[in-house]
Amino acid sequence: MAQDKHAVFRDLVNRVLDGDGRTPREQRAQAFGNAGPPPVRDLIDKVATRPTEVTDADFAAARASGFGEDELVELVIAAAVGQSARQYDAGLAALAEATQERG
Repeated sequence: MAQDKHAVFRDLVNRVLDGDGRTPREQRAQAFGNAGPPPVRDLIDKVATRPTEVTDADFAAARASGFGEDELVELVIAAAVGQSARQYDAGLAALAEATQERG
């Protein structure tokens, strides 16, 4: 069962990074890694690290730089999934280390 959860999560990551979309794969990969061109980088960073601080002004700045709504949605999803992937991997590593110490 655990393998199925890992596979489902990896499928999600693969779809976000490599699936069809309006945003180029390279930009989605940057957002996944908490990067990108300014001012989108500011939005991406907030989504990944301080999501409660995201405001309409962050989206307005990104739209003003030429990004459309569909592109912004894809980049925000990539940033959120990227952050969750980092947390997921860190949690699995901590669990493995904890169980190894006990064993």
